[in-house]
Amino acid sequence: MVTDDLPMDSPREACGVFGIAAADMDVAKATFYALYALQHRGQESAGIAVSDGRQLAVHKGMGLVSQIFDEENLQGLTGTLAIGHNRYSTKGTSSLPNTQPFTLETFAGPLAIGHNGNLINAGVLRTALLEEGAGFNTATDSEVILMSLARRARLPWMENFRLLMEEAEGAYTLVVLTQDGIFGVRDPWGLRPLALGRRGDSYMLASESCAFATVGASLVCEIEPGQVVRIRPGGYEIEQVAPPRRRAFCTFEEIYFARPDSVFADRLVHQSRQALGRQLALEAPADADWVMSVPDSGTPHAIGYARESGIPYTEGLTKSRYIGRTFIQPSDELRRTGIAMKFNPLGDNLTGQRVVLVDDSIVRGNTAGPLVALLRNAGAIEVHLRVACPPILHPCFMGVDMASREELIAARHDLEGIRRQVGADSLAYISLEGMRTALSGTADHEYCDACFTGAYPFESVTAESIEGEIKLELASVFA
Repeated sequence: MVTDDLPMDSPREACGVFGIAAADMDVAKATFYALYALQHRGQESAGIAVSDGRQLAVHKGMGLVSQIFDEENLQGLTGTLAIGHNRYSTKGTSSLPNTQPFTLETFAGPLAIGHNGNLINAGVLRTALLEEGAGFNTATDSEVILMSLARRARLPWMENFRLLMEEAEGAYTLVVLTQDGIFGVRDPWGLRPLALGRRGDSYMLASESCAFATVGASLVCEIEPGQVVRIRPGGYEIEQVAPPRRRAFCTFEEIYFARPDSVFADRLVHQSRQALGRQLALEAPADADWVMSVPDSGTPHAIGYARESGIPYTEGLTKSRYIGRTFIQPSDELRRTGIAMKFNPLGDNLTGQRVVLVDDSIVRGNTAGPLVALLRNAGAIEVHLRVACPPILHPCFMGVDMASREELIAARHDLEGIRRQVGADSLAYISLEGMRTALSGTADHEYCDACFTGAYPFESVTAESIEGEIKLELASVFA
């Protein structure tokens, strides 16, 4: 099993989904390459399901995409329709039974789904399905969605999805493989992304547009909240099956999760991150010699900060991209020196220098302090920490592993307390209004920022009510 036991202070990724309908491409290999491009969204497990319109073939496993698939097992996946999934678990343990795509034989033929997000009312839906006689093999909300669709398999698919949207609350982007083609479903709040791509007569769906370039395709459009798209070789149809709610796209898709070469709302993610850095420089200037980033996720923000402030940008830390992506468990001694395993300082750029260190976020605070100390030990005489999102005060229940409130450093300490704990000479976060303006150009934004404000996008829902629902759900599953 892939391990990531080293210190981690960024929000954990959401899952990645992909679907393709093609008569002139090897759909299994195309899905493999797309999942490779979406690997940043989940590194615990991956799977591919392929259909020729009659039969379904599936291969999945634990680990990275490159560790699970090879020429031999991909050759056994033949057809014109395929879906794939990269998993980071937020509900259900990291184990093979929880690996997606999930499959089931239904009245309408084989059914397979890949899900990105979390339902906040999965416990209620699970109980209702159990009372109807359904059985479950996992504790995941993704299987709840699968069983909900399967019980209505006699209905037309668009009607089935409309009913799902009426009963399911939370974040869900789905790729659904049926005998009739592949469907892409985006929840009415638009919490998680879904894009449509095309290469010739082949059509594709992906969590992020960066997956399309990997297989020679281009972005057609983003699927809007409450919409369902059906793709088949040679064409697609989009239908608005549920009225959109107040749009609540996750801010962390643009702050951290998505690859910088992905596009949301016609804007490159890299540009959004630079805009955050520029706004941060306006709000929190520093007297320093260099601007540096916590690589790699903080780099675009740091570039924006440098351009706005006029302080030159240089690298102060190099990152090993393979630490935490291995089957070999580190020893206790190595785990204690995890920051040194993951980051190396560039001493010649640091000795006698005053530096601004820019990061995308601080969650638990267990990485920022060791990084500041690493820079000081390498010769920096001042370290000014700047954070490109507001303080994270509340957990996320919509598919982002944001830690519990008790673990969040900003929920336990004020700004000066955090500064003392991480050991920086100064510390500043971007303001909530500044973040909103940088991401959308106006304070009237269409994002979910509940992790900063505690205002969740669901009517009459609070952190306490969601947390209570999840505890009840877990109690019912493991009783």
